Amino acid sequence: MTDQISDACTIVAAYLERSMVPDPAGAAAYVGPNFQITFTGGRHMTAPADTAAFNAQRYKWVKKRFLRTDAALDATTGDIHIYNTGHLYGEWPDGTPFETNRYIDTFVVRDGKIISTQVWNDSAEILLDRAGLAETPL
Repeated sequence: MTDQISDACTIVAAYLERSMVPDPAGAAAYVGPNFQITFTGGRHMTAPADTAAFNAQRYKWVKKRFLRTDAALDATTGDIHIYNTGHLYGEWPDGTPFETNRYIDTFVVRDGKIISTQVWNDSAEILLDRAGLAETPL
């Protein structure tokens, strides 16, 4: 069981590394059929290329600084749930750098492939604050 969890963590790490290049075709090698992505704001996507295109509009460039990865086996389904958290760093489209944008990505790995992921981060809140539209200061 530990090897299964370790293998799933390796798959997710490789997917994230390819996603940050960005290399959506390389990242796609780690996903299964009918892959589902729920991206920030509840956006539904079905391929790593979709998230790369979204990120290209939101950021000049962006990377992840991993802080922690946790994994758990669902004994009923055999799925492995992986939680990767840390900080985004990069530049906004105007060239302003950022480095402490919190994120958490959750993954479900089944039979050696990622079948779904959910992506959350502080980018929208930061952009609202920069535009003077945040309800309270960050």
